[in-house]
Amino acid sequence: MPRQKIIIGLDVGSSNIRVAVAEEGKEPAIPFQILGVGQSKALGMRKGAVIDLEETAKNIKEAVAVAERISGIKVESATISLGGDHLGCRSSRGVIAVSRADGEISQEDTERAVRAAAAISLGANREIIQIVPKQFSVDSQQSIKDPVGMRGVRLEVDVLILDGSTPFIKNLLKAIGEAEIETEALVPSPLAAAKAVLDRRQKELGVLVLDLGSATTGFCVFEEGDIIDSCVLPVGSGHITNDLAIGLRTSIDVAEKIKLEYGSVLPDEINKKETISLEKLGGEPGNVSRQKVAEIIEARVAEIFDLAQKRLKQIDRAGLLPAGVVLVGGGAKLPGLVDLAKERLRLPAQIGFPVNFEGVIEEVDDPCFATVLGLILCAGEQSEELRGRRSNVFDFSSLAPVVKKFKNWFKSFLP
Repeated sequence: MPRQKIIIGLDVGSSNIRVAVAEEGKEPAIPFQILGVGQSKALGMRKGAVIDLEETAKNIKEAVAVAERISGIKVESATISLGGDHLGCRSSRGVIAVSRADGEISQEDTERAVRAAAAISLGANREIIQIVPKQFSVDSQQSIKDPVGMRGVRLEVDVLILDGSTPFIKNLLKAIGEAEIETEALVPSPLAAAKAVLDRRQKELGVLVLDLGSATTGFCVFEEGDIIDSCVLPVGSGHITNDLAIGLRTSIDVAEKIKLEYGSVLPDEINKKETISLEKLGGEPGNVSRQKVAEIIEARVAEIFDLAQKRLKQIDRAGLLPAGVVLVGGGAKLPGLVDLAKERLRLPAQIGFPVNFEGVIEEVDDPCFATVLGLILCAGEQSEELRGRRSNVFDFSSLAPVVKKFKNWFKSFLP
């Protein structure tokens, strides 16, 4: 029996590289079946950027080899995540006159409007990664999702432009190429993570996704079905490990074990007399207070939430997102994190888990895998569009080469 279409996601993070091989499902309720996953340490990455091309390519090959062995599928191309605090976003507006004499808006008009919005100056060594149209306006009528077929004289579009550093992007693509993987598309990691854990209702109500990675934290806000802001905060769960190593005067390896086995962000709920033996964890003889450990962790996590709150204030959404905050990534598994998020962000909070997958789900039922599974979903929707299942898709072929890779795809983030 022939297989359905195979889709592969490759998440190149700051501390781990994850690969997921999926097959398109036969039922709409379960769109993808996970055939295999692979994981390796990202020893050639730092803060989402490649610092060692050879090591990064080697690590990618290691993760891919595991996924190939489990799935029985040869990995030759993949949809890739793009992370790092070099990512940015900005709003832009494009205005054009409707071309037809009878005033009917065509697909070509919408494309011209988007191109007009994309004609901005980004500065040296920066390029557009993705353009997300948010809404159109026809003359005085606003908040239109699809203006094709409507009549008017003036067409406007508000878009969100996601951009990144050209050297960062080229180095990542080169490392992936040296690993003998073809890049099908690049997806900003905060958007991929959001794709895996959010439903339509959350996006309509207003929701924040925080992806707590090792070196950075992805930040993505949706409202009324549209993405309204995205960035990467320069602090992650790896900073907690560094803080513990310094505060407890122990090695990084021991500090990581302490964080994983005894970590908490609620020091007030821990008995003051409870101690942790460093020797049992591979350190030098001696004990440390578990409450002190929690205090160190709380301080760093509070900083992350404060940075997120500052960003929410900048876009006038602080305390105003009814669907609250959804936490994903490795750092999301810290005990007490949800309670601290509620306190610091003044929003409902929950841990996000990928849904609507079958197969080896026990391997990916983890907030760490949100990004790589989000890549599968993004690639799957792009595949549907390329097969002509959807209409009203913009062609950005006249824009920068990187933008061209995303034609027919950006609407996967619209309701």
